[in-house]
Amino acid sequence: ALAVVLCRAGHEVRLWGHDPTYTEEIARTRRNPRYLPGAILPDAIAVGHDAARALHGTEVVLAAVPTQHVRTTLSGMAADLAGSPAIVSLSKGLEQASGKRPSQVIGEVLSAVGARVPILVLSGPSHAEELALGLPATVVLAGETEQEKLTAALQASLSTPELRVYRNADMLGVELCGALKNVMALAAGIADGLGFGDNAKAAVLARGVVEMARFGVAEGARRDTFYGLAGVGDLAVTAFSRHGRNRAFGERIGRGESVDSILATTRKVAEGVWTASAVRQRAARLGIEMPLCEAVCRVLYEGMPPRAAVTELMARDYKDEAH
Repeated sequence: ALAVVLCRAGHEVRLWGHDPTYTEEIARTRRNPRYLPGAILPDAIAVGHDAARALHGTEVVLAAVPTQHVRTTLSGMAADLAGSPAIVSLSKGLEQASGKRPSQVIGEVLSAVGARVPILVLSGPSHAEELALGLPATVVLAGETEQEKLTAALQASLSTPELRVYRNADMLGVELCGALKNVMALAAGIADGLGFGDNAKAAVLARGVVEMARFGVAEGARRDTFYGLAGVGDLAVTAFSRHGRNRAFGERIGRGESVDSILATTRKVAEGVWTASAVRQRAARLGIEMPLCEAVCRVLYEGMPPRAAVTELMARDYKDEAH
């Protein structure tokens, strides 16, 4: 979707795909029927499976890989990535095995080949289905404080008439927002599946962003980041939109389907399913309360009926809202 947006804005864009057969089909038909059936890929976008050719001479690499596959996918092209001026991660989640953020995983992949490349993060409310159709969206680009000039330059480069890019120096917070909002969207979807209505979903979002901020601050992020585009903005679109993969996954759970059956019947990745476990483990080590995340984990991994999880949440001790 971003390839389409950036090509429309006049950039030279190359698109790499991991599946040779499917990538060749996209190159031939200029369509992506599995994931973006309504979009047409401009002829100017080069599509291929050869990583060395795709990455040669690039000014910026946008890494749009599901979080759980970032390490294996990028390790296979690490030598070619080593010469990149900058890498922008679009992945939203935490690696289940290590609990690490995608930018950390990318950094480790590059370190393994002795390379140091600036890594930034692009996040915010930006469903691919709408971006590819040219509908307006606003996102946030985050880099480390010492990358301020690079962040500003990429902000200008990636902004288009239909994509407004803000910048943020809290890369940790922006990346955690992208991971944590998926867990909360699963909770919102479960509420939908149970037929609990808008009041319940609003409560999930309001208390969910509090949990997200609590976790982020404990990790060293800025609280206000969680009330911006990457946090409450992305949480809202993920929890309410028909395009929200995590919301849809949670809705099927709420209707009584099992995790295994849903995973077996969908191609779209719901990152929150894996991120929830990593967040739960990290929250325990940090000693912070995350009741919504805990409830999602008990439903996903321990077989707790969704309705019982909600009953348990509603029966928690009374607290001041600022707790």
